[in-house]
Formats: sequence, structure tokens, C-alpha cells
Amino acid sequence: MEKQANNLPNYVVLNSFIKRIFIAFLFTISISSYGQVEDGETYLIKEINVTGNTNFSAQTIIAYSKLRKDEEIQVGGEKIANAVKTLWKSNLFSSIDIYITNIEGKTANLEINLSDLPELKELTIEGVKKNKKEEIINENKLKPGQKVTENLIATTKNYLTNKYRKKGFLNTDVKIITSAVVDSIEKERVDMRLVIDKGEKVKIKSINFEGNEKITDKKLRKAMKSTKQKMFLRILKRSKYIEDEFRTDLISVVDYYKENGYRDARIISDSISYLDDKTISLDIKVEEGDKYTFGKITFVGNTVYTDQQLSLLLGIKEGDTYNGVELRERIADESNPDANDITNAYQNYGYMFSSINPVEVSAEGNVIDMEIRVVEGKPAYYNNITVVGNDITNDHVIYREIRTRPGELYKKSQIIRTIRELGQLGFFDAQQIVPNVKNPNPVDGTLDVEYSVVEQGSSQIQLQGGYGGGGFIGTLGLSFNNFSIRDVFKKDAYKPVPRGDGQSLALRLQASQYFQTYSFSFSEPWLGGKKPFQLSSSLSYSRQFLYNSSTGSADRDSSFNITGLTLGLSTRLSEPDDYFVLSQAVSYQHYDLKNYNTGLFTFGDGSANNLSYTIGLSRNNLYTDPIYPTGGSNISVSAKFSFPYSLVNGVDYEALAEEREDSNTTAERISEIDQERFKWLEFYKIKFKADWYQALTKKLVLRPSVEFGFLGAYNNDRGVIPFERFFLGGDGLANYSLDGREVIQLRGYPNQSLSDTDGGSIYNKFSLELRYPITLGAQAKIYALSFVEAGSSVNEFKDFDPFKLQRSAGFGLRIFMPAFGLLGIDFGHAFDESPFGTTVKNWETHFIIGQQF
Repeated sequence: MEKQANNLPNYVVLNSFIKRIFIAFLFTISISSYGQVEDGETYLIKEINVTGNTNFSAQTIIAYSKLRKDEEIQVGGEKIANAVKTLWKSNLFSSIDIYITNIEGKTANLEINLSDLPELKELTIEGVKKNKKEEIINENKLKPGQKVTENLIATTKNYLTNKYRKKGFLNTDVKIITSAVVDSIEKERVDMRLVIDKGEKVKIKSINFEGNEKITDKKLRKAMKSTKQKMFLRILKRSKYIEDEFRTDLISVVDYYKENGYRDARIISDSISYLDDKTISLDIKVEEGDKYTFGKITFVGNTVYTDQQLSLLLGIKEGDTYNGVELRERIADESNPDANDITNAYQNYGYMFSSINPVEVSAEGNVIDMEIRVVEGKPAYYNNITVVGNDITNDHVIYREIRTRPGELYKKSQIIRTIRELGQLGFFDAQQIVPNVKNPNPVDGTLDVEYSVVEQGSSQIQLQGGYGGGGFIGTLGLSFNNFSIRDVFKKDAYKPVPRGDGQSLALRLQASQYFQTYSFSFSEPWLGGKKPFQLSSSLSYSRQFLYNSSTGSADRDSSFNITGLTLGLSTRLSEPDDYFVLSQAVSYQHYDLKNYNTGLFTFGDGSANNLSYTIGLSRNNLYTDPIYPTGGSNISVSAKFSFPYSLVNGVDYEALAEEREDSNTTAERISEIDQERFKWLEFYKIKFKADWYQALTKKLVLRPSVEFGFLGAYNNDRGVIPFERFFLGGDGLANYSLDGREVIQLRGYPNQSLSDTDGGSIYNKFSLELRYPITLGAQAKIYALSFVEAGSSVNEFKDFDPFKLQRSAGFGLRIFMPAFGLLGIDFGHAFDESPFGTTVKNWETHFIIGQQF
């Protein structure tokens, strides 16, 4: 009998393993003209030949089939069946057949006849944007050379359909068309055309509840946080249908019942009714059950805390309406790792292996008696503390910030605090800091902790541009925030600069046609390496040129030169808590005027000196990510003052003030008096600033802020100095420190438009921002914001009114990239005119390019 090759079916690889086994047993066995083959007969394999349409070598196929020459096989036996199954599992062939040929007594040849699956040559995707095509290719492995199987086509179609359905495109239609390619290459290849028709997003016209008698439809719809029905004025939450969010909201509906005492409430069924191609109706059937109250609550197994202490933490009393959600959160609030709950009370006291389980012991008369069963276990102690992922930052920089030490009692709060401290360094992606608890041993009471970090670029190139002070201001700077000064003489350490010791080094150049300023700063956060004792230093030089009204440009023959030096020390305190930092600094500035006559002071040629001491107290407990904090606060107050020279130098400033005000006093004499008044600057300066961050939802963050500054004089006859003043308004880009001035941002107004030409001695500012993150990835953090702000600046305390403010509102966008710092744009609308006559537009655009040092 001749082999019937033309009648053999071609099989494609199927998805199910069971189907593959079924196909494996459908192989065809033919006989040669030498005799009849029967099941159960055995033969010795003489030769194995490979035929068919394949680009694989015969040796490779034979080896993969596990059939061997001179091996005994049985007709209908496992060896041939297993060979077919093995070849099918490779997902490389569209058909596989094995024949017995050339039978001679008890020997025979085997022929493996197979055809390769076609490969993908070219893919065309229609119906999606260009930037989404690469994502589809990677997610579905649709690159050239990929074997095209029925399984690949079906899986790709199902994946894309489900993907867009989850985004609200319930009418998504995906078509995949393949066509054979005829070219000079012998391989079987196909072109694939992928057509995606997402259709329009389906909107929810109505959400209907059935079976609810105790709680209204309106309240149940409100409990659904993400799934909303169409409403004319709805803006923040749109009415699109997202299945995953809907499933989560069904749980929220049940939780809402439990919060109101309906312990047995449940969702019986839910369904979707298609009203048309664009709208659907959601129908939800509930079973409310009876309303319950809490009865007696007893604690069992607790020895570390008394019943009274645990009762205070639980905060639930007999007779309260049963609230299953509140009960769960008071025992262990999974949404807040730092919550004041019973589980954390034990976790922060060393009892890592403790467990707290609420058990209902009675529910008679709809009154639920509870037993809170506590298994305390042994106190746990840290064994090994390790860090992984720090390729640049040296170990000692990380370990000095870690609050968990080997041999110390386990405290969950210290692990959370460590995550915050590592995130605040700015060297690591705050979103990817993970504490891995390893080798917990309840018997020995020990555990290991491994902190996994991901390095991010901490050095920055600073590029800024903006208008202020009469012209364009440009800034170029380099900031190395993880510098290593001890490696400056090591050639191999320059990648591109020595890094890893947590020090900061900054170089900055800022210039316009009217001024130039150069600065250098360096700080060591752990002087001596044993305590958080920070040393900081800075050196700066500035030149400012007088405006020439006749030419409209800078007068290079009239200059104001400043040389400054600052040395500072700060240390972390332990009381009231270790979030407090005490800082102190001594600074000196020398002011040199050359033909620089302004209304601020009368002597155009001369000098002044500013030797001052600054002391500050701050408390910063912002949550982990310094770029996008979701909680905590940052509060600081500082006092800067000079020595009271007028008390000891014997100068009668009252007489000088009277002489200066005398109309007969010459201009030359007034210049001499002012030179005497400002030879050594005498002043005090108080500043206060506070920022708070509060997460309103999982992503939405509210940031209120308040600022205040006051510049005063010890001796009223000597007067407030013309330096160190406040300039309010604008984007803050013109914050060059020529004379100790401070530019205060108030968006919506032109730069420095809300202060007198010579600056104010008092200012206050209030701000409220609402932030929403677009992405918080390692490569870029992007968030949108809206804001309202108000502030004022005056020269005399008698004119100060904290409620008489210039107001603005607007919106903006921030992008943080490690290499360039914070980039952003704000659009601000001013509601009030400037009290100093500056023209105010309806809208101002403010740019942020780079990050201030």
C-alpha cells in the first residue's frame, strides 16, 4: 500500500495542552510495499529522514523529537506519540506527520514530514495613534520573524479588545487579516494587517438600584467613587464605564452599608443594559438585611496593653451603630501604614508577629458582641540590615539615614521613617524604595530587613530665563547633589564628577544687561560622619549697573559691586522630636558703590558692610517624595540680625537725622551722613514660612502655604537699611541676591510689581495649590496644578494690613527630570491693581526652567 501523503490533514498549534495531546494521536502511519503494519508490532529504526517544507536542519528536528537510529519502536506506542507531542509544543510547525517506510523484516525507516509555521514579515496597525503602535507591538510580541499561529491571532485580538473595553470602549472591534508573501526567500511568511476600531466611549446614562429601602439611590451612587452617571455639571468624574472601577465601586456600596450598620448587606446581581451604541444603564440589585449595633466588646490574650488602652485605640463603644469598615480600620488600616490603630500599636512596640482578629460571639437581637482576640507572640529584634541597588551612593551615606539597627527592637514606624529619610535625600526614586522583610523567625524573634533602592540622577543643569528688573535674566548653573570631595584627586572617579558621599556643590552664573552674579556653594550634611551636623559655605560676587535713561541701556561707568561670604552650621534636634533642625549662619557682604546714585541712598561713591548672624528653626516631616509630597508639613522661622552698633559707637543719630532733614543741609553733607549711617548695616529681619500637604484622594493633593517677613531697625533715627528688602510679585526668577534682597513669587502679576521700587520692609503672602499627578515615574515626574494666591508689601508698619491683599488665581504644569530639575509653566490672572502704579495685565505667563539652588 502506498503512503497517502495527499490525504493527511494540516494542523495548527492550538492553545490548550489537552488539544495538543489529542492532535498528537492523530498522526498517520503508512506502510511500504513490503508488508502490512499492525498495532503492537515492533521494529528497529534503520534510518530517520526529514521531509516537508521546513528551514530547520534534519539533525535539529531528529534531536528534538528524541527518536534515535537503531532504537526499537512499537506501532501505536508512546515513543512516536511523544515525538509528535514534543514537536507540537515547540510552536514552530503547522503540520507534523510521521510515517513508517521501507519495512524489511523487523527493521524499518521513519519519515518525519512537517511544515513550518509562517513568519511575520510586515505589520500594519490602523486605528490608533502613532505613539501607541510600538506599545501594541511589544505587548503582543508582533515583531518581524514571529511565528504566526492561530493562537497568536486569537490572543492578540482578545487582548486588544479587553484592553480598550477596560478603558470604556465597550464597542471595540479588532480585525486581523493575514496574507501570504511571495518573494525570493524560501521561508513561509505573511503580512499582517491589524485594524482597531475603538468606537466611542460608552457613557453611563443611569445607575439603578433595586432592593434598597433603607438607603436611597442617591446616597448609594455617591458611595461609588469612580462610576458616575451622566450629569450636565459633572466635571471631575466623567460618566464613562470602566469595568475594574465599577467592580471596586460595588465593594464601596457594600462598605457604605456596613458603615451604617447593615452588616449583612450584599450585592445580589449587577447587569448592563445597552440603550444604544453610546449609552448604557447599570442595574444593581442589593439585599440590605437588618441594621445592627455594637454590643459588648472584650479583649482576649492581651498582656502588653490593658483593656482600657486598647479600647481607646479602638474608639468603638457599646451601643454604637455597627460599622464594619471602621472596625476593620481601627484594628488595621491598610490604606495608611502610619495609622493610629491597634495593629500598629503592637508593631511599633516590637511585636511584629502579633495578630489581632475580631470575632463576633453573639448577634442576638441585632446586637453584636465582639471578642478582639490578640495573639502577641514574642518581641522581634532586627538581625541583618542591608541595602541593595545603590550603584553610585556609598553605603555609609545610606546607613546613617537608616533608623533600624541590628539588635534593636523592631518598630514598624522606624521602617516607614527610614523610607522617608532615604526619599528626602533626592538620590533615589522615592516611589521605588521598598523595605523587604526577610527571614522572619517567630521562634527566635528575629528578622532581617533589606532596603531596595533605585538610583536617580541627582546632579542638575540649571537653565532659567525670564524678565525682571528691567530686562531678560538668564541663569546657567551646575548642581552636584551627591558629590564626593574626597575623590576629587582620583582620576577614575570622574563619571562625570566624583559622586557618592552625599555632599552638595553648586556653581552658578546669572546675568542680564543690568547685572552679573557669580556664586559657589558647598555643603557637607554629616560633618565628622557621626551625627547629622551640616556644614555649608558659599562665596558670591555681584555687579549691578545703573540704568541710563537717555540710552535705555546699562551705564557701565556706574556700578554697584557686592562680595559675599557665608558659613553655616545646622544640626538635627531630638526634642520636641527629631524632625526639628536648628541652623545658624554668619555672613558678611561688602558693598562697593562707584558713581551709583539712586533714590535708595544718597552716596554714589562709597561702601557699606553687612556682618550678620542668622538663627533658624525648622520642622520638615514631608512624606517620602520631595518632588510630590502627599502629606506632612514644612515649617520654618528665622531671625537675622546685626550687631547693634548704635549702642556702642557714640554717634548721635538723632542729631544726624535732624541735620539730614534740615532744608539748609547740602546734598554733599547728606551724602556724608548716609555714608556714616550705612557704613556698618544695623538691622534685624524676621521671616516665617509654612507649607502643608494633605491628600484629598489617593492622588489629589492640597497644599496651603503662608509666608511673612519683617525688616526692622534697632534705632529709629538711624532708620531701616536700604538693603535686605522684599520684592513681591511675579515668578521669582529674578531672585538675584545683589543687596540681600528677596524676590517673593506671586503669580499673575509682573515681576516685583507689588513692592515699591526700592523694595518693602514688610510682606505677607497666602497661597493654596491643588495638585494632581500625571506620572511619578523615575525618568520624569509630571503634575498639573491650580492655585489661588494673595499678598501685599509695604514700607511702614503703620501701613501694614494683613487683609488688604492683591489676589490672583491660575493653573500650571510641572515636569521634574533629574538632569534638569523642575520645569514648569504657570498662567496667572490678577484680580487687583498694583498699589505702586505698575501696569497689571489680565493674564501673566510664568516660566520655570531649572530649579533654584
